[in-house]
Amino acid sequence: MANRILVVEDDTAISELICMNLEVTGYEVVPVLDGNEVEGTLEKEEDFDLALLDIMLPGKDGFELLGVMKEHGIPVIYITAKADVNSKIKGLRSGAEDYIVKPFEVLELLVRVEKVLERTGKQKEIIQVKDLEIHLSEHKVTRNGQTISLKPMEYDLLVLLAKNKNVAFTREQMLNEVWGSNYLGETRTIDVHIGQLRRKLDLSDVIKTIPKIGYRLEE
Repeated sequence: MANRILVVEDDTAISELICMNLEVTGYEVVPVLDGNEVEGTLEKEEDFDLALLDIMLPGKDGFELLGVMKEHGIPVIYITAKADVNSKIKGLRSGAEDYIVKPFEVLELLVRVEKVLERTGKQKEIIQVKDLEIHLSEHKVTRNGQTISLKPMEYDLLVLLAKNKNVAFTREQMLNEVWGSNYLGETRTIDVHIGQLRRKLDLSDVIKTIPKIGYRLEE
């Protein structure tokens, strides 16, 4: 099952942008446009693993809704145009897991969502890619119950792509995410490991080369 995320944002265009990118990455998303509708949504819907909250909303604002989320055990990331330090401090001290100021980069949002799910223990432990299962807690990949041997960097690259399905990464971004910003090697190292993943896991049809950019896992 995919992680379920509640998106509370009154700007329709921004809400659609957030939801679209979360959905293509593999999350299940429920949008709400009015702060007064949140509690009704929580009563009707199944459990959510995370809430993305705007602060300036019609009806109850994001600060008021934080208490509601706490009652339901839902971690919160604020996504807001309120960039002043006092608002940031208030949000984080009140219990939000993160605070993102608009405008934001989509990739940064996806990474922050992933990190909060990991930190709060909400992330689903198995990711499905075709007939493969990636077992995050056991750090292994299986097909039909059989474990497939991968080198550590191959596994880390696969997890990065699988957690961010349909998102294009540059080679530099992949190096930074997997090897760290201090890595001094060539970006072509990525090509070698991607080639191995395609061969070992029969993923040539889903790990796509994006010309002049890098790679994307498409599903």
